[in-house]
Amino acid sequence: MKLLIDECLSPSLVEVAVRKGHPESSHVVWQGKAGWKDWELKPFILEEDWTFVTRNSVDFRGPAHRPGTKGQYADVSLHAGLICVNGPVGMDAELQSELLEIALEEIGTGELINGVLEVSLDDLEGDVDIVRYDLPRDTEGSTTNK
Repeated sequence: MKLLIDECLSPSLVEVAVRKGHPESSHVVWQGKAGWKDWELKPFILEEDWTFVTRNSVDFRGPAHRPGTKGQYADVSLHAGLICVNGPVGMDAELQSELLEIALEEIGTGELINGVLEVSLDDLEGDVDIVRYDLPRDTEGSTTNK
């Protein structure tokens, strides 16, 4: 699995990904895509089989209560996965790294094809919630909350 870290997240997350066994990972800026809009990034992400890591969850998976009804992945039938790192406004690189590490531990050595993994922290003292689901949703609408 090769991760592409969104511009809204620290480039230091690439180091986390590499350390966790994903040596082909990169950052949007390093790919020459700085300033690209989400809809411009989408074809690049899909064509290059990136597992995309973002904190702009709504922009890619749509609303939390109905993922896949809107957002960049709403019309995508096959993708390498989406990791949403959700934290408080002003989340620093250290907290971003911690949440990505949690996400990568959850995935383990597997892949995330047509899957979304959300790791969320509402505030700096709260619990971390992990939600994993298929996107597009399967007919059973599988969701796992931890």
